[in-house]
Amino acid sequence: MIVRRLAERLQLITQPDHAHLAGTIMESCVSLGAEPRRDAILRAIYAHDNGWLEEDRAPQVNPDTGEILDFVSAPLSVRHAVWPRGVARLGNDAWTAALIAQHAITVYDRFRSNNEWSSFFAEMEAERKARLEVSGLSLDDLVADYRYVRLGDLISLTFCTGWTDDQHFGDDTIRLADTQVVVSPDLFGGTKVPIAIHAKEVQRQRFESDASLRDAVGAANTIVLRGEVSGSPSG
Repeated sequence: MIVRRLAERLQLITQPDHAHLAGTIMESCVSLGAEPRRDAILRAIYAHDNGWLEEDRAPQVNPDTGEILDFVSAPLSVRHAVWPRGVARLGNDAWTAALIAQHAITVYDRFRSNNEWSSFFAEMEAERKARLEVSGLSLDDLVADYRYVRLGDLISLTFCTGWTDDQHFGDDTIRLADTQVVVSPDLFGGTKVPIAIHAKEVQRQRFESDASLRDAVGAANTIVLRGEVSGSPSG
């Protein structure tokens, strides 16, 4: 779950919805259109958070604080389970599955030295290796294609979370100005890409239990958050 925290309200966006938005954004990426594995890359962008589906259907509360457990604060057991599940859902789509395994390895790389994460990295690297062997392609090929997955993820996340700090991946920078996400260098050939995503809006409060949170989400109004993605030629 992605939680946008406003003064009196919380706006809740599911991880699969965020991933779908990432895919629709990257459909307009000019350089991706020339990639030989474009379709597989787009499938990975659209599906990269499918392992969160079960968690978002049954959101949980931190019992100590009464706050919603989002994709950052979810327990280790949840975060460790999401990614093998997501890779498995790709079945025989080896390249797409390898890209999602690479995503898991990349986004949690900061925990590489943490012993609690050792088994996670070992499992995801084994998953990646198995898919690469099926594909017949190299890790270098995977890393090159993965750039688009991570950029789609970061562009969508920046909008969905309302992050105000610049986000960086390699030579690319993503920043949010009001409802406009600006990407540098420009990925979109000078065009502006309109974006929209649904969110459940609930009152900001301390939730006493998972059940009380789920009741609030079930009764919440659905709103539409709208914005725009555009490119800037330089940082």
